[in-house]
Amino acid sequence: MEEFCLDSPSADLKTATLAHKFVGDIAGVFSVPGYQRGYRWDTTDVKRLLDDIWQALQTADPDQPYNLQPVVVKQHSRGSTAQTHQWELVDGQQRLTTIYLILLYMHKSGLNRAPLPYSLHYETRPGSAEFLARLGDEELDDYDSNIDYFHLHRAYRCIGQWFDKHGARTQFAANKFYEALFEKVAVIWYQAPEDMDATALFTRLNVGRIPLTDAELVKALLLSRIKVEHADRAAEVASQWDIIERDLHAPELWGFICGNSPKVTDRYPTRISLLLDSLVSGSQARKSIRYHTFESLRPDIETDPLAFWLKVLNLHDLMLGWFNNRNLFHKVGYLVLTGTDFGELARLSANQSKRQFEQDLDHRIQESLSLKASDVEALSYDDRKHYDKLLNLLLLVNVETMRRVPHANQRFPFHMHTDTVWSLEHIHAQDAENLTKAEQWQTWLRLHLTALSELAPDTVPQQSQLLEELKTALEQVGTAQNFGNTFQDLASRVVAAFNAPDEQTASAHGLHSIANLALLSRSDNSLLSNAVFEAKRQMLLDVDRKGGYIPVCTRNVFLKYYTPANAHQNHFWGPQDRNHYLDTILEVAKPYFLNEEKMA
Repeated sequence: MEEFCLDSPSADLKTATLAHKFVGDIAGVFSVPGYQRGYRWDTTDVKRLLDDIWQALQTADPDQPYNLQPVVVKQHSRGSTAQTHQWELVDGQQRLTTIYLILLYMHKSGLNRAPLPYSLHYETRPGSAEFLARLGDEELDDYDSNIDYFHLHRAYRCIGQWFDKHGARTQFAANKFYEALFEKVAVIWYQAPEDMDATALFTRLNVGRIPLTDAELVKALLLSRIKVEHADRAAEVASQWDIIERDLHAPELWGFICGNSPKVTDRYPTRISLLLDSLVSGSQARKSIRYHTFESLRPDIETDPLAFWLKVLNLHDLMLGWFNNRNLFHKVGYLVLTGTDFGELARLSANQSKRQFEQDLDHRIQESLSLKASDVEALSYDDRKHYDKLLNLLLLVNVETMRRVPHANQRFPFHMHTDTVWSLEHIHAQDAENLTKAEQWQTWLRLHLTALSELAPDTVPQQSQLLEELKTALEQVGTAQNFGNTFQDLASRVVAAFNAPDEQTASAHGLHSIANLALLSRSDNSLLSNAVFEAKRQMLLDVDRKGGYIPVCTRNVFLKYYTPANAHQNHFWGPQDRNHYLDTILEVAKPYFLNEEKMA
């Protein structure tokens, strides 16, 4: 076994060991401390372990071990032989006990006469070791005297039934199974530092079942190899690891590179895992096989740990380079936000100039958008096949708007965008027909009463009358008979009052076109859905004044930024506004549209 540096960049390094150990090679006396509960696996757990190992023998790559979850231990003392070493079993009790029961059954039933390689002793249940020794004896009649004995006995019987089902091939199955424990079935053997608080480590691993991560295992193996082969570099590498992890915890950098799903952050409690996954085959691979990233990187680490670490450092430098370059920041950020894997982009950039790479990014954005300019007007909110195209196009316009700002300190806030689930919001709603509940009516009435009250008198037709009717309706919500009909009538008149004076000349850019859509957080959207332009404008400006995040183009829409000053109608969103907004979208996204002769 080899030592490695854990968690501390200081010269006073904590030492521990990490090994990839076949189950058959586990030996010693294991003490199960009092802070752990007893053995609690049921027959389903036991059969799953037996079946998984057996299945691995039949189908898995013969050169690839079948990995169980890590076993975490602390050494209490070294004996004269491996069988007499004393260990505190911090994590892995259920698995190690079950394997012991399998070996015990094979030994006592005559399927294998090899001596048992290890033993188990329970700190607060001293009788358990003696009970284990008696399992399989005919005179065993106290198995239900406590809960520990009950579960041990039931698991032992389940193991016997599993072997019995092989019938005439039982001995053959036992031989193959026993051989697999020495040549196929492995654990990641994690020996904690002697000065580490075992109780705290156990709590960390078991409260909420937080397993050791691929990154923790990579770090352990990497530093162990470096300390053996390049002892003078161990502290330096440990310090660099901590710096990278700290960098990736910066919201601006992490939001830029992690993508738009909250599950991404949940998947990376150790942020450097994103870089490690990228060295393998992208972030999705790690979900398929337990410790896929660790096992994939292990050969490189064992062969040349410093060369491997240089790859990680280069990937980190590449990420920072993209982050600090305005053009690359926005283009990479958009692609990652819309689903492109960071590792894929890193591999794309290899052996390319910055200019070539940026051209490839432009091509990737064009492919992801997959739109001709002439397609844009036909996109409809009502067509679910168009929804993602509309969402991505508006996102691109927001990102590009910020990219084109000539000031280096103004950039698209990916970190704020990734914290939110975004949806398409109608800039001006034409009806409130889908509102059918009292609380929805109440919210809508209150919102539009506020909007009307904020306007100067006679800004909209019948303003005074509508104000009084809205007040009356608010008092009647939930009490008046047939209130739904009353609400729909009033809502249609309020909407009509807020229609632009030139609405009758409306072009094809209607309610469900991109010319009447903007990005809004799903929570804000639920509040503002079916509200008219003025009501939404007042609420969003209030959010903006309070420091809330509103995408730049959504903010511009409600400030009438895209409409020429001589055509402003501050309280309405009409045909002129839609035409100017559409022209802006087409102009900003122009570099990323397909050529007209190409198929969309």
